[in-house]
Amino acid sequence: MDITTIVGLIAGFAALIIAFLIEGGTMGALSSATAALIVLGGTFGATIISFNYEELKKVPAILRVAFQNQVYDFRFLIDEIVRLADQARREGLLSLEQNLDEIEDPFLRLGVQLVIDGVEGTLLQGLLETEIYCTEERHRSGIAIFEAAGGYSPTMGIIGTVMGLINVLGRMDDPGALGPAVAMAFIATMYGIGFANLFWLPIATKLKNKHKEEMFYREICLEGILSLQAGENPAFIREKLLVFFDRQDRELHSAPSVGGIE
Repeated sequence: MDITTIVGLIAGFAALIIAFLIEGGTMGALSSATAALIVLGGTFGATIISFNYEELKKVPAILRVAFQNQVYDFRFLIDEIVRLADQARREGLLSLEQNLDEIEDPFLRLGVQLVIDGVEGTLLQGLLETEIYCTEERHRSGIAIFEAAGGYSPTMGIIGTVMGLINVLGRMDDPGALGPAVAMAFIATMYGIGFANLFWLPIATKLKNKHKEEMFYREICLEGILSLQAGENPAFIREKLLVFFDRQDRELHSAPSVGGIE
């Protein structure tokens, strides 16, 4: 579980509610089933219109990604690629076939399998880059859904407020009820802006950051696989992959991890 997502959501909504209560407000004043229906229902409807069924049915899985803590062990990745390169240099590329089941990352396993099968360098690079591109497109599609919802939500809030004000103006004969009615009308705007900036857009940004980290991991995999296929020196491969990191991080990833190549 990604604790930052949970803490961020709780802290954001709690800060707004607590600040409202400190100013003398009540929880009842913040609740409106009508406003919630307009904002959430309208946002869902507009989002559903914007995307096809194949994209929308993946939303639960995409949302789980935002709450899952996916850790990419770059140091272990470099060690594993260097270990495979050292084995291939001593025993030949075909010897790597016995290690395929030990490779957990599917992208790296695919690349090593293609190397074992003798796929030519340019074709190998093209196939793996296509795999990366297709993954990027799937990720962008999921991120776009939450960004779209974040854009529709404030607008739905304004629509809800306008609808509430229409009802208020239609009951001008009761001046004593105008104040509470106006306050209730503006709750829809609060819901729309609140959900957009504390849920939809932050989730989209979280997914973007997770996508960026995964693509960085895939780029290192790709470079390592191509170096493995070219038969480059294992020590050179390590230094080559460390170029992806800044100087401070290179010290962290330079030494082999426990269980890595000695």
